[in-house]
Amino acid sequence: MNSSNQQLSVIEKIGYSLGDLAANLIFQTLMTFLAYFYTDVYKIPAGTASIIIFVGGLLGAFFNVLMGLIADRTNTRWGKFRPWIIWTSLPFGVISLLAFSTPNFGDTGKVIYALTTYLLLVIVYSANNLPYSALSGVITGDMKERNSLSSYRFVAVMVAQFIIQSLLLPLALSLGHGNKAVGFEKVMLFFAIVGVICFWITFLTTKERIVPPVEEKNSVKQDLTDLIKNKPWVIMLLVTILIFVTLALKGGMYIYYFNYYLDHAAEAAYLDSIGFNDFIRGLNATITGLGLGKFEWPEDAPTSANSVFNAGGIIFMIVGIMFSKPLADRFGKRNIFGIFLALSALCLLMFNFYSKDSIGLVFFTQILHGFTYGVTIPLLWAMIADVADYSEWKNNRRATAIIFSAMIFGLKAGLSIGGSLGAGILSNYGYVAEQTEQTAGAVNGIKMAVSIYPGLIFLVSVALLFWYEINKTMEVQIEADLKEKRQR
Repeated sequence: MNSSNQQLSVIEKIGYSLGDLAANLIFQTLMTFLAYFYTDVYKIPAGTASIIIFVGGLLGAFFNVLMGLIADRTNTRWGKFRPWIIWTSLPFGVISLLAFSTPNFGDTGKVIYALTTYLLLVIVYSANNLPYSALSGVITGDMKERNSLSSYRFVAVMVAQFIIQSLLLPLALSLGHGNKAVGFEKVMLFFAIVGVICFWITFLTTKERIVPPVEEKNSVKQDLTDLIKNKPWVIMLLVTILIFVTLALKGGMYIYYFNYYLDHAAEAAYLDSIGFNDFIRGLNATITGLGLGKFEWPEDAPTSANSVFNAGGIIFMIVGIMFSKPLADRFGKRNIFGIFLALSALCLLMFNFYSKDSIGLVFFTQILHGFTYGVTIPLLWAMIADVADYSEWKNNRRATAIIFSAMIFGLKAGLSIGGSLGAGILSNYGYVAEQTEQTAGAVNGIKMAVSIYPGLIFLVSVALLFWYEINKTMEVQIEADLKEKRQR
């Protein structure tokens, strides 16, 4: 039976968003630091790391379709999707810790361990995050409430992203007292504990309001046939893959960009000019004045500059998210998504034209990129929920989880391709881990990997949206028709 009240309370929106906070503490770590962790922490050659990320991620991605079929056929007193959030919470935490641990194996043992733990992690991520994402398609049928829910959850995503991209590496260095391997394990243990708690809160505070009629029993063959014929689903699958290729590629390369392309003295001078160094000194004076231990922020300029750079982008992504709902409500998700994705692509391309000492321009462009990309973040997931409605509207059958498998499959495939592409670029251009001076070719490859390559991939994503037919007019029609159908 479908609930007639499709309005969501603030508590339910916050509770739902905490599930994304938990998942993204791990996902953002994979996207931003997996290549770095394998090459510079676990000492796996860049070429081998590329293969591990690609093979493990792609195998895990194909599990999503199976998980979508399973989730759509799950029936419990708690609903179809909410139970999976609980069932997978503890395994997710444990495997996350194992994936970022560094047991003392030989070269072959390291490769086997890294591939096994990464594959297990992307599988359990699918079993958790696919039902979690599908839950947004049945938690309400009101598209404006969906836009609002997406904004809440992606503020939580940005909080996780801020923690990972701005604080994880400094925390790992600090907690490990310079030993990055020990520091990563300590940080991931904390993330695992927080994640399990957040998943439980999500389960306890949410409700599934859209329930398919009991007589609606779809065959696997019918679900897959509907999926293949669903043109908006195909478009969103391709767009999702390309977006996460871009995010994994550029996100994983920023640390190399700050270490090996930008001038270290210019980075230090810029941090001093914006008062960052004074802030850290003042923070430590306050902490030690209270009788506590000194906060060991890394002293090298590239690590600090990279953290502040990421923080600036994330803060303005959150600002962008705040504009997402009102713009989408007025002009439609597809139009706003395409316009702002194109603008964010142009920002990425600009990184290619800056000299190594143009630190201020690099930071300013990151802020622009953060804002423009931030507007698109909630819309991608809300559009997938619209695709599920489109399928029900078109075929008179609802298969929410298998529709959402497009997002998680695309996310995993994009993550594996983008991560392996980044490691592959490093290997192809002659990068040598932790070598103080890299060759000109390696530096150029790093620069291209944060600018030209991701910018062009974003623009291809924008071009694909011309074939995505769910515009503002169709959104309104679908919502009205389905509302009438569910009230019969």
